[in-house]
Amino acid sequence: MLLEVTDLRVAYGKIEALKGVSFTVNEGEVVTLVGANGAGKTTTMRTISGLRTVIGGSIKFEGQDITNMPSHQRVKLGICQSPEGRGIFPGMTVRENLDMGTYTRADHKSAAKDDDMERVMHLFPRLRERISQLGGTLSGGEQQMLAIGRALMSRPRLLLLDEPSMGLAPKLIAQIFSIITEINQQGTTVLLVEQNAAQALRRAHRAYVLETGNVVKTGKGIELLDDPAVRAAYLGGH
Repeated sequence: MLLEVTDLRVAYGKIEALKGVSFTVNEGEVVTLVGANGAGKTTTMRTISGLRTVIGGSIKFEGQDITNMPSHQRVKLGICQSPEGRGIFPGMTVRENLDMGTYTRADHKSAAKDDDMERVMHLFPRLRERISQLGGTLSGGEQQMLAIGRALMSRPRLLLLDEPSMGLAPKLIAQIFSIITEINQQGTTVLLVEQNAAQALRRAHRAYVLETGNVVKTGKGIELLDDPAVRAAYLGGH
């Protein structure tokens, strides 16, 4: 088990956004969190990254309690997030954005960084073409590739992907999900939050359904894809 979240509770003021969320992610898996807007998916991801304060429950990574660990230390452990909204540095070039992903690595000035840069270029050939271009001038799809690539530059053990297909054209969505599968097959464990439930469930080994801060259903991705209640709620009944 790589990640263990137990009875996690998080609040925004007096409003409890997570009301005791529990789930696990095993090494080598793609696990997805599915739910409507406001279900608590992004809050869960931000809390695992160390960006939200926990008021109850625990988060363990490889058996180590990281519930109150600062976010930069979690990156050093191997947890890195590609956030909702991409969060790239618009005034920096593609190369500079990718370099920022190595900031916490002890070997960030070594040849190992060049190897990882080449890996990202292989996964996202468009970034090689745009390597000297400012991040803010990229298309939405290219910015999403850059956000994922930057996260990969930290060499994560656990890659957190929050809404990687948001705002993208269908063709680009298919491409992004194919790359997510390839990243996983290369050995990176993935925790995925995605409103495109059909794509997410097809790619996931396991999935958890969140409703108003609670896990209400869990199972293999393909099983939930065929679940009538899940199809009615998140797949338009199709």
